[in-house]
This record gives sequence, C-alpha cells and structure tokens, in this order.
Amino acid sequence: MEKQQCSASGLSRGELKTLGLSSLGGILEFYDFIIVFFFAKIISQHFFPAGIGEFWAMLNTYGTFAAGYLARPLGGVVMAHFGDKFGRKNMFMLSIALMVIPTFSLAVIPTYETIGYAAPLFLILVRICQGIAIGGELPGAWVFIHEHAPAGHKNAFVGFLTGCVTGGILLGSFVALLMNFIYTPAELSDWAWRVPFVIGGVFGLISIYLRRFLQETPVFKKMRESKALAKFPLEEVVKTSRFGIWISMFITWVLTGCIVVFILLMPGFVGGVLGFSPFETTYFQMGGLVCIVSSCWLTGRLADKHNPSTLCILFSAGFAVSSVAFFSLLYTAAPVVSEVVLAYFATCFFAGIMNFCPIFMCDVFPARIRFSGISFAYNIAYALSGAFTPQLSFALHAYAKTHPDTLGAMGLSAYIVFLALVSIGTALAMRRVYKNGGAAVSQMEFRRLEPISNVPEGELMFQRFAF
Repeated sequence: MEKQQCSASGLSRGELKTLGLSSLGGILEFYDFIIVFFFAKIISQHFFPAGIGEFWAMLNTYGTFAAGYLARPLGGVVMAHFGDKFGRKNMFMLSIALMVIPTFSLAVIPTYETIGYAAPLFLILVRICQGIAIGGELPGAWVFIHEHAPAGHKNAFVGFLTGCVTGGILLGSFVALLMNFIYTPAELSDWAWRVPFVIGGVFGLISIYLRRFLQETPVFKKMRESKALAKFPLEEVVKTSRFGIWISMFITWVLTGCIVVFILLMPGFVGGVLGFSPFETTYFQMGGLVCIVSSCWLTGRLADKHNPSTLCILFSAGFAVSSVAFFSLLYTAAPVVSEVVLAYFATCFFAGIMNFCPIFMCDVFPARIRFSGISFAYNIAYALSGAFTPQLSFALHAYAKTHPDTLGAMGLSAYIVFLALVSIGTALAMRRVYKNGGAAVSQMEFRRLEPISNVPEGELMFQRFAF
C-alpha cells in the first residue's frame, strides 16, 4: 500500500505520510518553543521584580527569549554530528524529547514573589534547554524531508515543512486567542497563563508518538551501505564547505528578520500604535502568519519549476518595497488602520523569502555532511541575529513611536531593506550552483564518491567551487 500512487499529487502514500507526520511534528514542537513569546508581558510581571518599569521588564523578557537562540548552536552541532554518523531519524526523535520537559516545567516554576531572583534564572534555564532542543530540530527536519522527497518535489516538500513549522506560531496565536476567550484578564494574569505550557507538554508527547512511525531517509541508508559516512562531519564542513557556511549564515540572517520582526514583534508594536485590543492584535498576527505560510508553500512549488535564485531575487525586491510602505504608513502622526494592515499582509507574503533559507542550504551541502553543515551555519547565525534583533527592534520602535514622520522613524525600515539586499546578494551567489538548471548536490546524493575522472564536467565545476 505504501507504494501506491496518489493520483492527485503523483506521490506515494509513504511519501505523503512522511511529509505529513514530519510537518505535524514540526508544528507541535515549534509551538512549544514559541509559546512563551505570546505571554511575554505576563511572564515579565511574574518573573522579574516589580518597580523596574515596563520598558526594562519587557527588555529583560525579550533578553531571556534571546537566551534560547544563543543555546541553539550547542544542541544543533551535537545532534547534527550524530545525525550525520548514526542517522537522521534518531536525532529527529531526540530533539522533540528534549523539548517536552522544559516546556512543561514553565507550568509549575514558582514566580519571583515566591523564590526571588531564582525565578528569572529558572526561566533562562528553561529557554536554554528549549534552545538546545530546537537547535537540532529544524535543521534535522529540513534534511529529513529533503532526503525523503522524490525528484522534482524536493523544494515543494521543504516549503511545505517550513510553512507548517511557521504554522506552529499560528497555533500559538490560536491558543493565546482561546485563552483570552476562556479566561478573564485577571485569571489569565494570575494563573491561567500557565495553561498553554501544559498544552505544550501534551503536544510534545503527541509529537514523540507520531515520529515513531517515520523511517530513516533513503539517502542516509545508501551512504551507510556504501560506507560513505563522514568520520567527523563538522571538521569536514569547516575544511571543505566554507562557501556553504557563508551562504547559509547570510540567508539565515534574513529568515531571522522575517520571523522575529514581522511575526513575533510587529503585531504587538502595531497593536500599541493603533490601539488594538488583545483580540485584534492576535487576529492581526494570525493574518500575517497565513500570508507567510502560504508564501512558503508557493515559493517551494515554484522553486521546483524555476530557478530558486531568480525567485529569491524577485521576492526580496517585493519584500524591500512592501516593508518601506508598511513602516511609512505605521510611523506617522495619524496612521490609517486599513492601509497599515494591508501593507503588513503584503510584507508578510514577500517575507516568504525565508523559505529560500532551507532550499539553499539543502542544495549547497553534500549529503554526507548536510545535517552538520546546515545545523552549524544556521544555528550560529540564528543565535547571533536572534540575540540582538528583538532588542534592536524594540529600541527602534520605541524611538519611532515618539518621533513620527521623521527620518529616524524609518530605522526598522532601513534594517529590513538591508536584509532584503543580503537576500539578493545570497541569491546571486547561489546562481553559480544553479546555473546548470538544478542543484548539483541533489543530483549526486545517491552516488558513491567517484574518482574525479568519472564526474561530469558540470558537477566537477561545482565540487571545485563548493568544497
């Protein structure tokens, strides 16, 4: 039955099962990692001393959130090392297991009133543990789904997974909205804010159960059979794939801006400027998430039919233009709600350039070191950019609110335009990989390492360039 083709998609039942279970597990795990952000204000009231002011309390909370990003490289590098040596599936299971305990612990950790300064320390520890888990999860998921995907569908599979993982934030938005419907503001502030973390623990257990039904990737099986596994993958990455490292780090920086600025931070910023209620702010965020998820799915499908580099350049240009329009409309003395909302949705749609991050990374590293290469570059870049982006955005937004219709109010806009230019530069660099109409790495995945004389000229040129 697993081999039967589904007429609507041309994919086997086994391929659809792998895509579905991987994506669903990614949604649930990313919910666990991100849910703390939806209750940042309440958490800041419970885990930090009173009287320090809202600005510093929120800054401390966002700083604690950033601690999760700083911890990502540790988990990513370690899990990727074993994933390249002993199998993708094993690490895929471990990452979700490591997420469940710290997420559930937020439902029971005492607050500052009870244990004093130990409370923020516990909060930081939880975020570090979550960061270690998520550091291996997303690179592992991209590698797992890319290597399972059939030829001609790899980018669509990666795009679907990326959109679904981003959908974990949408799930968090929905749960936050549901909490506001069920509980009064007083109840939510007092104790009900812990409920989403109990739900997160349950989601984690569901993810562990679902992933039991997944199989090891055919690419890894082939490498294991042919004894082509790397002895020390990270060392090989650093020695032979510096181009891939730089490409991955730059495009990851772009992905960070798309998610942190426009999905995690901007809804709250806009809600404050336009006077949205908590419900309206959540609806606003959910609309942006629908736009970015649909864009990830679309860019994945398109990248299987057209040059990914060209598509990335086009979407990056749209991202720059729409973001300038959005910030210009937002930071004025009298912003018009409908115009701001439409510009935000348009910017989120073009923020689908974030999907080219996994597409480029999966294509630029060879299979034997793909997990380590992606995990090393992606997590270091996300740790660095994710550590300063919330604080930078918060500071630029605070200035823009008090100085509307000035050049200084366009600080966030300038940062986003810069990221769009980084994306275009990365796409131009990737043209050397895609100039033969596809990724040379993907074409060679199932082949054993061959003598140079046996490799076609196009692939040889790529090997000289990338390694």
